[in-house]
Amino acid sequence: MADDILSTIIGTPTASTVVTVERGQLALFAGAVKDDAPEYRDPRAAADAGLPGIPAPPTYPFVMGNFGAYPELQPADAPTGNPMGAVLGPLMAKGGIILHGEQEFLYHRPVFAGDVLEGKGLVVDAYQKESKGKTMTFVVVETAWTDTTTGEPVCTSRMNIIHRV
Repeated sequence: MADDILSTIIGTPTASTVVTVERGQLALFAGAVKDDAPEYRDPRAAADAGLPGIPAPPTYPFVMGNFGAYPELQPADAPTGNPMGAVLGPLMAKGGIILHGEQEFLYHRPVFAGDVLEGKGLVVDAYQKESKGKTMTFVVVETAWTDTTTGEPVCTSRMNIIHRV
């Protein structure tokens, strides 16, 4: 994929999702990442730790769009179909492999059970590098999560998706 084509995918929306952060999903996720802290399961333990509610584990925003995204909450202007498929499809058509390369989270405040958040995803960068005779294409996607009640930013998640041929 030529650099001029890569530059055309920058700015492509990848998601617009409203989620209700659910206590049960937080507990399941904490268990999946082997975190036994009672604050992720018990509101009394969270209160004893000085928290206003059950917090989300630190990497939870990676999966947040997959849980609590009830149809009636979704914005009418949300991208339809599979926006990431449209971005990655031309790369996948060349063969090779797709990898999740890097993930980072910038918290503006903690995520708690009961929060209703809107995530807007966007391709913010795309570039290629050569490594050991292989071409690696990096697609950088950022999702900004905001509180639907206040409009305040909650968390910004940024990930690299790597295609190697």
